[in-house]
Amino acid sequence: MSNLHELSIENSTDDHAGCFQEKEQLYKCLKCGIFFHKECVESAIEINAHENLGEVRAVEDKPNDESIKVDERGASNVHFTDEHHGMVDDINTGFDACRFKQILENYSKPIEPNHLFECLPSKLRPSSDGESSDEKSHDPQSNGLEKVDFTVPTIIPPMVLPLLHDLAQQMVKAGHQQQLFETYRDTRRAVLEQSLEKLGVERYSKDDVQRMKQDVLDAKIRNWIIYMRISVKLLFAAEKEICNQILDGVEPLRDQSFAEITTISFDMLLSFGYAIAISRRSPEKLFVILDMYEIMIELQPEFELIFGSQPCTEMKEDALNLTKLLAQTVKETIVDFEKAVEMDATETVVMDGSVHALTSYVERYVTYLFDYKSTLRQLLPDTKLKSALTGIMRALMNNLDGKSRQYEDAALAQLFLMNNVYYIVRHFRREKAKDLLGDDWVQTHGRIVQQHANQYQTVSWNKCITVQSSKSGLIKIKIITKTLVKEKFKTFNSQFEELHQRQCQWLVPDVEMRESLRLAIAEVLLPAYGSFLKHFRPMIESGKNSQTYIRFTTEDLERMLNDFFEGKNLE
Repeated sequence: MSNLHELSIENSTDDHAGCFQEKEQLYKCLKCGIFFHKECVESAIEINAHENLGEVRAVEDKPNDESIKVDERGASNVHFTDEHHGMVDDINTGFDACRFKQILENYSKPIEPNHLFECLPSKLRPSSDGESSDEKSHDPQSNGLEKVDFTVPTIIPPMVLPLLHDLAQQMVKAGHQQQLFETYRDTRRAVLEQSLEKLGVERYSKDDVQRMKQDVLDAKIRNWIIYMRISVKLLFAAEKEICNQILDGVEPLRDQSFAEITTISFDMLLSFGYAIAISRRSPEKLFVILDMYEIMIELQPEFELIFGSQPCTEMKEDALNLTKLLAQTVKETIVDFEKAVEMDATETVVMDGSVHALTSYVERYVTYLFDYKSTLRQLLPDTKLKSALTGIMRALMNNLDGKSRQYEDAALAQLFLMNNVYYIVRHFRREKAKDLLGDDWVQTHGRIVQQHANQYQTVSWNKCITVQSSKSGLIKIKIITKTLVKEKFKTFNSQFEELHQRQCQWLVPDVEMRESLRLAIAEVLLPAYGSFLKHFRPMIESGKNSQTYIRFTTEDLERMLNDFFEGKNLE
């Protein structure tokens, strides 16, 4: 390399002045790396072959002024003498490469996130908390698949594209396809990666995902959905457009360039999706994974269109494989959830017999699943989807039945079951439950609620009502004694007071169910007690201390029944 030396070109306005190294009879441009014959360089210097670059520099000094027109190449060639014709063509080919690289680099700048957000439909733009308005509440009707308009950003000014196309054509004609490919690929790939970096895209492994807390992971997934939509619908689409225009006519080079520009960025985006899909499953992840699946389905047309060429086949297949993996993860998580509900071993007894935390959790979970019914139907046939949901509910009922056995009071156990089944039935809106669980699901479980209510009344009130029944086989009006009547009153008083003291601490959370249960008790208790009181009050009142035995009127009982199931703490 000792025979290499820099050639200084004095009094030249060209950007290549001082940028040549000589090796034997060849000169190498330090800007673009192309070698030229010595005679070509010397001839170009003599006739100032680069004078037309001044126009290009003028444009580059004002990159935002679209009124500037770029001078077409060849304007200065009229000054070239015939004796230098071949040499000028040779040197101009090299300068075309330099001009292409310089112009492409000058106009290739990363796009700021705010500009990308402005290209999104308003409902998909992130708010200050990083979520789009569409993602804060899942829309069961659209599932994110409705047609909305996206504005593909301008990543290179349109006025520059024809010049870049012409320069690219000249490089191809001169046999510099490889240099054109490398220059275009390296420049645009770097800018695309910078745009994604500014947006916040990062690469995560499975281990990274496993270490994240659930709330952090949820936020990362919401961001990933935004990044995927922006990257594919905006950035990749824009890259595809300019690649098609600049490299039009050289399809193999064009398609390969686009593939290599986007493959690293796309792989980084998909790596997070794969890390989520293969990480440890948990019920809490199901809905964010469904959201991920939905964005992959939403972007499927873009994958087909943007990655439709042969060099992009692997990227398209990677996207399809991730979509399939997310679908499989959803199915397996639903099965896992059913097992988790069945095996829930929470030993905490709900002392007032109201709704167990497991019931409210399952209700919220399944209700939220109803909002994804369109997506779930893409993943599971209706029969399997119905089977999966009824399996979850059956697992809950089995678990609640086991928890009810923890109560020593059989009446409270029945009240607990009544409350929990009714909670599920009431919160499943009829149209949703009917659509996914079957026509008769709500009606069937409504009857189960009534069965538990009847069982509660039987266990809790039968003895009390039997005591005061004048039709009991133990009470014959003609042979009854005052002592027996007094004993009957004392027994009733004791039983009712005990029920009142205990059951006013129990809770029926639903107002309608609470009133219905009180009314059902009153309809049996008050007539029976009224009849008993009517028959035997005279017998008791004829003696001393009648108030000791006749402590309640029917009005008293009706008033005291209003205290039942309020969850009062008598202490």
